[in-house]
Amino acid sequence: MKHTVRMLRRYGQVGALLALVVAELVALATTVLCVVLVFGLGLVFVLPPQVRLVRKVTGAARRLVESSTGTRIDPPYLPPPPPPVPQPDGMYRSHRTLYKSPRFPAWNDRWKWLAEDPATWRDALWLLLDPLVKLALLPLLLLLPAHGLRVHAAWCGLLLSATASSRLNQRLERVTRARHLAVGTQAAEMRRIERDLHDGAQARLIALGMTLGTAEQLMDTDPDAAKAMMARAREASAETLTELRRVIHAVHPPVLAERGLADAVRLLALESPLRASVEIDLPHRPEPPVEAAVYFAVSELLANAARHSGAASVEVALGGVGPHLFVRVADDGRGGADPSAGTGLHGIEDRLAAFDGTVAVDSPPGGGTAVTLELPKVLPEHWAGLPAGLPRWKTLLMVALWSTAWCPLFPQGIVAGLLKTFDADVRSWFLALYLPEPWQWPCVVFMIALGTAMVALAVALPSTVPRARPSWEA
Repeated sequence: MKHTVRMLRRYGQVGALLALVVAELVALATTVLCVVLVFGLGLVFVLPPQVRLVRKVTGAARRLVESSTGTRIDPPYLPPPPPPVPQPDGMYRSHRTLYKSPRFPAWNDRWKWLAEDPATWRDALWLLLDPLVKLALLPLLLLLPAHGLRVHAAWCGLLLSATASSRLNQRLERVTRARHLAVGTQAAEMRRIERDLHDGAQARLIALGMTLGTAEQLMDTDPDAAKAMMARAREASAETLTELRRVIHAVHPPVLAERGLADAVRLLALESPLRASVEIDLPHRPEPPVEAAVYFAVSELLANAARHSGAASVEVALGGVGPHLFVRVADDGRGGADPSAGTGLHGIEDRLAAFDGTVAVDSPPGGGTAVTLELPKVLPEHWAGLPAGLPRWKTLLMVALWSTAWCPLFPQGIVAGLLKTFDADVRSWFLALYLPEPWQWPCVVFMIALGTAMVALAVALPSTVPRARPSWEA
C-alpha cells in the first residue's frame, strides 16, 4: 500500500512537471516577442515585466524540483541595485544625465540590472531547452519516475542554480547588510550601556559622594549621625557594585570569558525558571565573537520560553557538524509562535547575521516551539569528522554511468522493443533486431534491465556517503 501511494505521489509530481511545460511555452513565446520589441522597435519598457514573468516560471520549476527530489536550487540572480542617492545639490545622476526625481535613475538601474544579469539569459536558454529535455526524458519519467525526476533536477541545476559570481555577489550583499546591522546593533548597545551607567551607577556614585561629604561634616559635631551616614554609604557602595556587575554581565558575562560557551549555556539553564535539560557536544571552544552571539541568542530564547510559551520544561542542544554550529532550543509550551510578531527573534537574526547565521522556527499550535540556529563555517576545520565526499573512483564511475546508461535503456532497449512490437522493417543499429528471433526479446529485456540498473546505481552512489547530522538528530 505504501509503495502504491509513493508511486502515485511520484506520478503526480511528474504530472505537475509536465503541466509546467504549458507555462514555459507561453513564457517562451512572450520572450521571443519581447526580444523583437526591445531590439527591433526599441520598446525597452517591456523587458522588466517579461523578466519577472520568466523568473516566476523558473521559480516554480525550482520549487517543483525541491518538492519532488529534495534538491534545493538556489536562485542565481544578482542582488538588486540600491536606491538612487541624491547629490549635494539634490539632483540624481544616471550616467551623464541629471534628474530631479529618483524615479528615472531607479528605473534605469533596474533595467540595466535585469538586462546584464547572466542569470536572465540562462533562464531564457533553460526556457528554450527544457520542453525538449522533458520530451527526451518522457520514457524515463513514465517508467521510472523517481529516477526521471532526479535526472531532470540535475538538468535544472545546470542552468538554474547559482553561479560562483552570483554566490559571491549575494554573499557580499549579506556581509554588507550584516555590517550595517552590526554597526547599528553596536551603537544601540553602546547607548544602552551609557544609559544604564548614567541612570544607575553614575547616579549612585553621585549620591555616595554626597553621603560621604555629609558624614565628613558631621564627624566632629554628631558622630552617631556620621556613623549612620557611613553605614548608608557602605550599603550604597554595595548596590553600586551590584549595578556595575549587572552592566558588565550584559556586555560580556564573566563565565563566558572564563569557562567558555558550554558552561555559560549550562548556567543559563540553571538560572531559567523552567525545568531545563542541556545537551552539548563541543570538543573545543569557538571563537569569542561566535560564543557571545550564541550565548545571547540562547539567553533570549530561554527568556522567550519562560515569558510567552507557558511551558514547564525546555531542552537546549548545542553541537557542531563539521565546520557548522547548530543550536536547538525546544519547549513543551502552547506553540503557535509567530516569528513575524516580534518575540525577540528579529534581534537574534540580526545578531547572527554577522556570521551568515539562520533561524528556523517550528511551532505548531499545541505542539511546543523549537527554534534551530545554524551558523555555517564558524568552527575550525579539524572538528569536521565528515567524509570528504565520494571517492574519486566512485565519482568517475557515476559520471561514466550517467554518460552511457541512455544507450542500453533507450535505443537498444525501449526503442528496439517498440520496433519489434509494431513489426517495423527497420534494423539500423539496434543490436537485438540482428539476433535470431528467439533471442530478440530476451536481448531487449536485458538491455532495458541493464540501462535501468546503471541509472539506479548512478543515483544510489551519492547516498553511500552518510550525511552528518547534529547529535540530537542522530
